[in-house]
Amino acid sequence: MRRALAAIALLALGGCGEPPWNNPYPDEQAGDNVLYGAFGERPKHLDPVRSYSANEYAFIAQIYEPPLQYHFLKRPYQLIPLTAEAVPVPAYYDADGNALPADADPAQIAFSEYLVRIRPGILYQPHPAFARDERGELLYHGLDRARAEAVDTLADLPETGTRELTAEDYVYQIKRLATPWLHSPISGLMGKHIVGFEALSERISELAPAPVDGERPFFDLRTVPFEGAEVVDRYSYVIRINNRYPQFQYWLAMPFFAPMPWEAEALYAQPGMKQSNITLDWYPVGTGAFMLAENNPNLRMVLERNPNFHGERYPSEGMPEDAAAGLLKDAGEPLPFVERAVYSLEKESIPYWNKFLQGYYDSSGISSDAFDQAIQFDAAGEAGLTEDMREKGIDLATAVDTSIWYMGFNMVDPVLGGDSERARLLRRAISIAVDFEEYISIFANGRGVAAQGPLPPGIFGHREGEAGINPFVYEWHGGKPVRRGLDEAKVLMEQAGYRDGRDPETGRPLTIYYEAMDAGPDGKARLNWMRKQFAKLGIELVVRATDYNRFQEKMREGTGQVFMWGWNADYPDPENFFFLLYGPNKKIDGGENAANYGNPVFDALFEQMKNMDDGPQRQAIIDQMTEILRRDAPWSFGFYPKSFSLHHQWLYNVKPNLMANNTLKYRRLDPSVREVLREQWNPPVLWPLGALVLVLALGALPAIVIARRRERSSAR
Repeated sequence: MRRALAAIALLALGGCGEPPWNNPYPDEQAGDNVLYGAFGERPKHLDPVRSYSANEYAFIAQIYEPPLQYHFLKRPYQLIPLTAEAVPVPAYYDADGNALPADADPAQIAFSEYLVRIRPGILYQPHPAFARDERGELLYHGLDRARAEAVDTLADLPETGTRELTAEDYVYQIKRLATPWLHSPISGLMGKHIVGFEALSERISELAPAPVDGERPFFDLRTVPFEGAEVVDRYSYVIRINNRYPQFQYWLAMPFFAPMPWEAEALYAQPGMKQSNITLDWYPVGTGAFMLAENNPNLRMVLERNPNFHGERYPSEGMPEDAAAGLLKDAGEPLPFVERAVYSLEKESIPYWNKFLQGYYDSSGISSDAFDQAIQFDAAGEAGLTEDMREKGIDLATAVDTSIWYMGFNMVDPVLGGDSERARLLRRAISIAVDFEEYISIFANGRGVAAQGPLPPGIFGHREGEAGINPFVYEWHGGKPVRRGLDEAKVLMEQAGYRDGRDPETGRPLTIYYEAMDAGPDGKARLNWMRKQFAKLGIELVVRATDYNRFQEKMREGTGQVFMWGWNADYPDPENFFFLLYGPNKKIDGGENAANYGNPVFDALFEQMKNMDDGPQRQAIIDQMTEILRRDAPWSFGFYPKSFSLHHQWLYNVKPNLMANNTLKYRRLDPSVREVLREQWNPPVLWPLGALVLVLALGALPAIVIARRRERSSAR
């Protein structure tokens, strides 16, 4: 009995100096150069021709390399080469194929050519698609159905190989964008811009073999000629764009235009492979700094350093404040810094947050539940960390997103729409009354900046300071914009003919209908708040809440009056925001102009601005366009969301980049500091074991007493 109690005591005292008892990772990983993170939703597509969501880009952008990328540190966002030797400069041609100067009238430009030269010597990651036998034949490209069906994971094809990246791989991927059965989300848009794209799609449909037993045989797209994208030589290819479309260069930094080796598609297309998820959606093949080592989306995703990575250096220049922030300490050092990145599935925010505080995740966002625990605001309204976070050495990174949430007015509505002075004054009055600073404080935990126009910070054309305020809604006081008073809004209502918010025809309060996509219980507080904003002006707001699909249908039909909607930038160009208010792009005509706004002067300026290069002339036109929108008020500009993220002191080179997705390669760790702090923050809780020992001891005491009595009586 005594020996049993001693063993329990030893167990209670064991573990000193060992990894924390609650460590969710294998003990052998302690001290390894591994970044730990989490994801909340399994990626659906890892094929770059189909992927178009942030949770998918978090993985594939580390694996696939388009020719261009965004500079990690510089703002406004700047394109730089990735696999390309330089950012391509378009050459312009007229309808007869004659070269035109760079400053040619856009009306004369029939098509543009982008000549992309890639750097020699770039290799793909090790992969079975490239494995060859002793005769030089591709090893796994002639599997019969039985052998293919026996493959459960890619690891069942153990031999790997590689080859050099070529220009043909980029052209092959562009052809995949036009392949009908791949359903690329940008095929419709590229059909408008890439020369011969729609004809290529039809040609592929005609030439490709039909599916057999539900599986489509491999069709070698290299055999299909395409004038829109052609190989010039081993390391050069040309893309031809209809007319002049300077924004096309931004697409060359997206995974849609990453290379695809034909060998990978041929391997995965073998009959029997698809049933085991041996597809590009499951096993990507790239040249990037990392490769996908484990794809178990119900448990974890693991990225591992690509041993064939061609190499890249940490940037040696950035913004003026970057040096002081320590973001240039690694200037010129080879990338990537980490060996592996392990992402665990966390569907709930509370476990994610707790593991971050314990040191088991290196960085974290901030959910609404944890916001007050992490963030506090000073007297000036600036966000900072709480004392608990500072004591742990946690750092806060913030960035204003390249997106906007706006309140739109349906410009074809007889009450709120049109270009009459009455309707214009009514829209301005509402824009003053709806207090988005309050909205940000209540519903976004302060994570936003009230918008003064359609362009967020970081987008060319956005102006800061007094020059950037919307004078119809704000005044400049004390070095900051201040929303105009409610009295001014009421004066505007009276000038519009709605004194005290009453409809002059009925004498009753003016009734306005608000289309909401907050049909669930969580939206009730937001909708009640919105009613109160309109009630300040005496307006009765009738909320018509529905699900998102029905909301979109109403927008397409143009039957709503007022609504809230948002937009995330596809690329950092003002055209990507102003087109949301371009007349020919009205929602009722199938476009993205949900307000159905149309102004001939604005539209003419948009046509001129969208094809211009950044510079003083483009800025001047943007200023004119912004002024027109502020005067007409088809939107109440709402706010630019602001991202907050936390990271531990052992994680370096953290700077939010809202355009770049391939930023894992810049992260650096100090695993030794992490191990020490994990042990400090997760001491074993021994009192339950001590209590157990005590309970067992007390429980055993009567038995010991009885045993001793028996021993004594036996001795007598």
